[in-house]
Amino acid sequence: MIEKLIEGYGRFRDGYFKYNQSRLDQLANKQTPEIAMISCCDSRVDPGILFDVEPGDLFVIRNVANLVPPFETKGDYHGTSAALEFAVISLGVKQVVVLGHANCGGIRALMENNTSIKSDSFIDSWMQIAAAAKKEVLARNDLDSDQQRIDACEKIAISHSLKNLMSYPWIQRRVKENNLNLAGCYYDLRTGELAVVDEI
Repeated sequence: MIEKLIEGYGRFRDGYFKYNQSRLDQLANKQTPEIAMISCCDSRVDPGILFDVEPGDLFVIRNVANLVPPFETKGDYHGTSAALEFAVISLGVKQVVVLGHANCGGIRALMENNTSIKSDSFIDSWMQIAAAAKKEVLARNDLDSDQQRIDACEKIAISHSLKNLMSYPWIQRRVKENNLNLAGCYYDLRTGELAVVDEI
């Protein structure tokens, strides 16, 4: 399989890299993205392709189900939080976007789980970040099928992640000063439609 990657790199080096040398030289010294995007690590959702942007335009933070954990300092691992801190404080991005999508395996796992958390499951533990979204969906009586509930949870989890973003003091401060905007988007793999779910 590595051969496929090496062949692709060859095409990049002889094509895009060669014809965009000046821009890539600038990026080699400094990145100045204005948008940070929290995206799912799902192989079918590539923000660069989806939004037709160039290298350096987006600071992308990827994790399972595009979740933002609430601000806290007692945990052991803070990959998403550390990336957010770098994007907002060091790079000074002007917007943070949470990009959710249809057919998300993480949200499906959350919805199909009977609330038990296996001690050796990183996914079960991580997905508890969206437990409040699941609870909100299960309390509704307008959703008739499991798929409708999963679809709803995918969207509601985006709004909950936006609320969690506001628990970070340095994000909240910048939003209140109108120096940072937060938005949630939902991409439907099945139809190709993109919708804005929420904004702060």
